[in-house]
Amino acid sequence: MSEAVVLREQEGRVAVLTINRPSKLNALNQQVRDEMLEHLNAIESDDSVGAVVITGAGEKSFVAGADIQEFEGRSPFDQREAMSFPRIFDVMASFPKPVIAMINGFCLGGGCEMAMSCDMRIASDRARLGQPEIKLGLIPGGGGTQRLPRLVGVGNAMRLILTGDMIPAAEAKDMGLVDMVIPADELRAQTLELANKIAAQSPLTLRVAKEAVRASERLAIEEGILYERDLFCLCFSTEDKKEGVDAFLNKRAPEWKNR
Repeated sequence: MSEAVVLREQEGRVAVLTINRPSKLNALNQQVRDEMLEHLNAIESDDSVGAVVITGAGEKSFVAGADIQEFEGRSPFDQREAMSFPRIFDVMASFPKPVIAMINGFCLGGGCEMAMSCDMRIASDRARLGQPEIKLGLIPGGGGTQRLPRLVGVGNAMRLILTGDMIPAAEAKDMGLVDMVIPADELRAQTLELANKIAAQSPLTLRVAKEAVRASERLAIEEGILYERDLFCLCFSTEDKKEGVDAFLNKRAPEWKNR
């Protein structure tokens, strides 16, 4: 059996998935994608996990893109087959529990697309991000042409995709590609602190809240407001809403039931 390339550990209520190919700058290959899907499938039904953090092994790279060796000799039909569903990017984007990218270094190509599939992106001040596919005679194929403009605007997305340039974490934050930039030596501690803070909330309500926010990507504002209203009212049928209100009124910590 080949050695695992995605490692799972748990800190508090947070599962940390580490892509472990440091000699390849944690490049995505089929084994990485398959193991990520297996871990996420197990985590989805694991009640001990309230949130997920994705990162890369070592200090140099989060994910430096796809493993280009896999592209050599492929026909369009071969590549279409390799991109058959379920695709890791789409599974991550629709995952019911909060997912945070902890970007510890190079975050390029498929790695940037993986980060964009997460709900939040927390970057080291040493991180560099970009979509360099144009330099290979390719375009982003993991959702980059669609998710990037939604995060940074069409002009910034065009610049990154058409030049293939890498940008530092500070610039990525200014344009909205990452949400927080943290000194490298504090990245893990601060990311896990945030993730555990999120994971301490009602699992049921986290799922509903994430669904409401994700709906804004596909719905017009008028439809989205109505959808939010319906989900808000639906929360009134849950035990966790009753528990949360009672805990607040009685000045105690809530004990979530996840129902």
